[in-house]
Amino acid sequence: MLTNYVYKLQPNVSQSTEMGRWIDMLRSHYNWCLNDRISQYNQQFIQGEYCDIRTKATASPITCCVSKSGASGEPWKEDKTFEETLQSVQGEYCLLPVDLKNPRRSSGDVQITALPQLKKARPWYADVDSTVLQQNVKRLDTAYENFFNGQGFPKFKNRSNFTSFTYQMGVKVDGNKIYLPKLGWMSFHNSRPIPPGFVIKAATVRKRSCGWYISVRIEDKTVPDYIPKPLSEVNKVIGCDLGIVKLVHLSDGHQIDNPRISTNKKTRRMLKVRQRRVSRKKKNSNNQKKVSSSIGRLHKKIADKRQAYQWKIANIIVSRNVDAIGVEDLNIAGMLRRCKVKIDENTGRFLPNGQSRKKSLNRSISDASWNELILKIEYLAAKQGKVVVKINPKNSSIECRNCGHTDKSNRDKEKFLCFM
Repeated sequence: MLTNYVYKLQPNVSQSTEMGRWIDMLRSHYNWCLNDRISQYNQQFIQGEYCDIRTKATASPITCCVSKSGASGEPWKEDKTFEETLQSVQGEYCLLPVDLKNPRRSSGDVQITALPQLKKARPWYADVDSTVLQQNVKRLDTAYENFFNGQGFPKFKNRSNFTSFTYQMGVKVDGNKIYLPKLGWMSFHNSRPIPPGFVIKAATVRKRSCGWYISVRIEDKTVPDYIPKPLSEVNKVIGCDLGIVKLVHLSDGHQIDNPRISTNKKTRRMLKVRQRRVSRKKKNSNNQKKVSSSIGRLHKKIADKRQAYQWKIANIIVSRNVDAIGVEDLNIAGMLRRCKVKIDENTGRFLPNGQSRKKSLNRSISDASWNELILKIEYLAAKQGKVVVKINPKNSSIECRNCGHTDKSNRDKEKFLCFM
């Protein structure tokens, strides 16, 4: 069984300063590795098939550090001299990686192997733990994997979206003290003791507006994973309809209120006042940073309230005497997408498209956080051996489940009446 526990750290001033310095160096290293891979791709595939303009030598591992599947650096797993490489090639040119005895490294392996050279060229990187630097490169590998799976291309990081680093080994816990390599022992809020038998596999340190937090990944192979009940054994099912006015409508008639944690009048007023204070301060001044931190604390408070309420609702839904829970498979990203632009064919001017009215709806959908609620329901249902079934939401609000009649007139706001 593999799970994560999150704790709040209590570092001293020197440790907090050092962790902040680590994040700055790791962000610079991440951006350098990303730029290295982009440059390698441009040199080989966009600028042409030649590595050198004067000699017009073909770009290959023999003549150039630019390789097809690696970043700049040694592309082979074992260092080989030029003569040894030529002896291992059959023919005049090396066209395929299989022509050589040693397999080719991936881009991540090349950049991880180059870390000792990085520490020699920039000695201040020696202060960072080696596993942290390696995980920083693997973080870029994960971003590339997500890109090849259909997500966006990896972006360069800034201070707002790069706030964490990961240890792979060496983390130890003793009571309310935790040991982080190169940082030493520090206190933390041991709000949830690690069960006996679990071993620490990794730990991620994250900086937030209200301090430092650590997410500890623990594993115990003797404890089996949660196995949901198969659909063939399901007898009782309850359906959940997610909404805005009421957060959840259950098929047994029970309704759960939506507290509107970030869109209620009081919270929006508080946020507006604090944002106005930021705009009145001198740019990049200490006073502006102090007020900006207060906005971050307010957002953290809103997020904590939402999380606590969602866990409460998820427990209420999962604790019912049912074998399966049905939820809508919503395309929330599509629901939050901006309206299509309308242009007058005669004048070329933009026409009203309803985006200003949809802005309030988008804010309410984001505040409800349906996807996070579904994830919590799935987690708690798996712990109790129940299964969560995602249903296509098309026509689910206007279709009668008894006779199958589908008509928009069946839906009267929150009421459903079959007019067949």
